[in-house]
Amino acid sequence: MLYPVKLTLQDVGNYAVKFPDIPEALTLGDTEDEALRHAVDALETALDFYFDHGRPVPLPSPVKRGQRLVELPASVSAKVLLHNELIAQDVRPAELARRLSIPRQNVSRLLDPRHSTKIDNIADALKVLGKTLEIRAV
Repeated sequence: MLYPVKLTLQDVGNYAVKFPDIPEALTLGDTEDEALRHAVDALETALDFYFDHGRPVPLPSPVKRGQRLVELPASVSAKVLLHNELIAQDVRPAELARRLSIPRQNVSRLLDPRHSTKIDNIADALKVLGKTLEIRAV
């Protein structure tokens, strides 16, 4: 997932990063490159809010002129898709655990954006929800 960001030079000489799709994700850096490096962490931190509160994560909008892109790691992107699908289908984590025949705590890890998870496990979870995880190189 590639999220567009607006990078703005502030009066104090640093760069501010704002995500139009994820307004909770804000960060700064002394240089453009530093600000963009911090942006990934700010985005992942903001995702915690959506996951913790059971809110769907807004998907990236098309990039507009003057915007830059920040890429989420593949496993985090897959977790966003799984999280959003659970909400769309009104499936609780306990029900997902039952469908996967795994302990509830394993589902908690599947849904934790900060926990390292094999992409195959996320694909399996999406499959029991009737979805297929597709990965493309472009």
